[in-house]
Amino acid sequence: MLYLTRVVDTFPSVVIPNAKDRLPIEVSLIAQLGHGAGSHLFHSIAARQKAHTQYIDALEEPSAKLGGTNFELGDTTALYSFVVGPQGHPFHRHAGHRIFTAVSGSGGAQLRFSTATAEDMKINPRKFLEALHFINIPPDCLFTVRFGGETWHQFWPLSKNSLHPVFFALSSHTDELGGNLTDDLKARIKANMADIPALTEVLPEDISQLIQSGNFLQEVVPTTTLSLDAPAGTIHRKVCDTFRGSMGIFRSFWSSRHRPGGYVSETEITKTVIELQAVPEDSLLMRHLGAAKTHHQDTFMISLSGMDFGDLKAAQILELLLEGFLNNAPRGVSHLMTIRNILVKPLGLRTSPLGCPVSSLLSDERTNMFVNQYPVLDQSVEEDGLRAAVVLGARDRHLVFRSCVSVEKVASDRVNLTLGTGVRCKNLFGHFYMSAISLVHRKYISPTMLRRAADYLVSRVN
Repeated sequence: MLYLTRVVDTFPSVVIPNAKDRLPIEVSLIAQLGHGAGSHLFHSIAARQKAHTQYIDALEEPSAKLGGTNFELGDTTALYSFVVGPQGHPFHRHAGHRIFTAVSGSGGAQLRFSTATAEDMKINPRKFLEALHFINIPPDCLFTVRFGGETWHQFWPLSKNSLHPVFFALSSHTDELGGNLTDDLKARIKANMADIPALTEVLPEDISQLIQSGNFLQEVVPTTTLSLDAPAGTIHRKVCDTFRGSMGIFRSFWSSRHRPGGYVSETEITKTVIELQAVPEDSLLMRHLGAAKTHHQDTFMISLSGMDFGDLKAAQILELLLEGFLNNAPRGVSHLMTIRNILVKPLGLRTSPLGCPVSSLLSDERTNMFVNQYPVLDQSVEEDGLRAAVVLGARDRHLVFRSCVSVEKVASDRVNLTLGTGVRCKNLFGHFYMSAISLVHRKYISPTMLRRAADYLVSRVN
């Protein structure tokens, strides 16, 4: 195939004119991502999308509404994510305008558009074929698409029998009420109950059969190929596409082996972890390490307010907090403990899957039990039910550590949660060990464990 190639200094783009009363079709190539990145991102994003509360799978275009309209505040826009797999999807159109940003799979994508109007298609269905224009997007590319309402479009794999997805996209509906809509659909949109399938009209069957027939020659459709690292039709382009496709298969397999998900971290005055300057004088920790020299010491506190703790006593709240250390352990801390266990096991040091400040909660020792469930070294529960604390810890070949977990019920809607740790080194290796982990322990491990345990507590109390 002969290509007429132009070299451009900016984003490679194409504009396809439309009918006089419609917006043109505009496609721009923005960036080339790493080899295999498109398919890798597709699979991880598709898995997250599937877990979304407003996920829907229809018309070979699974989607999720990420942001709905708010007509009361004058906002008519909506935001969706959607994916198109290796099989592509059928020709369709929407009443309103569309603009989306997408990343192509590692096999590339073909964007198919027809500028035929309803009047053209009534006169002669083949007008739809005559108004076709294809745009080829290379593998692993970030690109943007914008077109007006009533524009027929189809997104298809760039090569036959492709193993790679077409793309994933974030689509902005600039006006959900735009275009010629039925009264019923307008009511659904105003109630924020619309979705992509409801806003979609599929190509009539008789015209769809024209494309699927043996008489349809894809090769004679005007086609524009956009690219960044190599022009179409060159050996460089073919080698690059082959390598990207191979990497896409590998990275897709890798992403499918890992659990999708993410994190949502919030900072609120009432849930902020505060590092105290010193161990409180009334802390149980002072009994255990107060008289001896400590080589590491930190204390963190969270003040929870605005919640109804009702008749719960401090000991009951502490029980839930300890349960949180076990059942809501931070994944990052667990990964660090796995690495630490591998490194120190040959040295004969104790190992634990739980972060060291509270690792003794997994001890088999049953001499001193808090609420007949958790092994502790010491405990204190005030009769008025306003304070409760436990001391955890262990001795190892290189150091002795003690941790104090305490709860103070200030009011029915406010409690203070505290986690304090003290370490005394026994030998030179202990000093080396603490110098290596002290910063990450103070800045990440202890505050993160306390925060996650507090999150668990809140979920149980609410």
